[in-house]
Amino acid sequence: MDGFPWGAFAQGLAPAAAAALAVMLVTFAAAVRTGLHRIVDVAWGIGFTGVAMVSLVASAGDGDVVRRLLVTVLTAVWGLRLAAHIARRGRGHGEDPRYEALLAKAPGNRNLYALRMVYLLQGGLVWLVSLPVQAAQYVAGPLSVLAWIGVALWAVGLGFEAVGDAQLARFRADPANRGRIMDRGLWAWTRHPNYFGDFCVWWGMFLLVCDSPEAAAVTAVSPVVMSLLLTRGSGKRLLERHMADRPGYAEYVARTSGFLPRPPRRKAAGPS
Repeated sequence: MDGFPWGAFAQGLAPAAAAALAVMLVTFAAAVRTGLHRIVDVAWGIGFTGVAMVSLVASAGDGDVVRRLLVTVLTAVWGLRLAAHIARRGRGHGEDPRYEALLAKAPGNRNLYALRMVYLLQGGLVWLVSLPVQAAQYVAGPLSVLAWIGVALWAVGLGFEAVGDAQLARFRADPANRGRIMDRGLWAWTRHPNYFGDFCVWWGMFLLVCDSPEAAAVTAVSPVVMSLLLTRGSGKRLLERHMADRPGYAEYVARTSGFLPRPPRRKAAGPS
């Protein structure tokens, strides 16, 4: 063993789970009142922030104070920026078609079905994906070169998300672009700069716990799950299914990387 305080870490898992659950239950109550379950997307980033802050308090007396503060700040900056962006994007809009389609399958009460299939599920995912954030609070010793590489990777990811979101917002705000496919800026290099950014953020977070190899081995499931969600789950796959019939999208797919950024192809090729 590397001296990682497994007992203290285990004790902190429950408060972290309670924080994720509390955020989702409050959001569920607000969604029932407004009739819009799309606000759960805003709660995603807030949930991670809440888990990080609760873990910071629960780990008092353990770990390296610089690492503890750093991982909490990085999580909060990422989570709150994402929440603010989604809230601005959704202002004035009705229910998200994804949630309309899901709730249409409800066998009984639609709200209780949403509670089970959306809120509790997302709360569990927040807790699972944030395990490196929770564990990093208990890692002793100064930050290694690997940890600082993680910070740099986090910064690259946040940059991709923020710049990609800003470019898309400007594109959509121009009436001349109505009905057109966004294929400029970062969107010319990858069809999903925001999802690639998330990918970098969470692998960067994971590197912050890798100064404890044993803790890293236990929490490696978290960035793997996030990567699968982004590429095979509710991220890239679901969005591209929704976009598939739009004019010009097949050509965009043929020339633009599906995930990892690279220069656009000059000639059409098969989708990636």
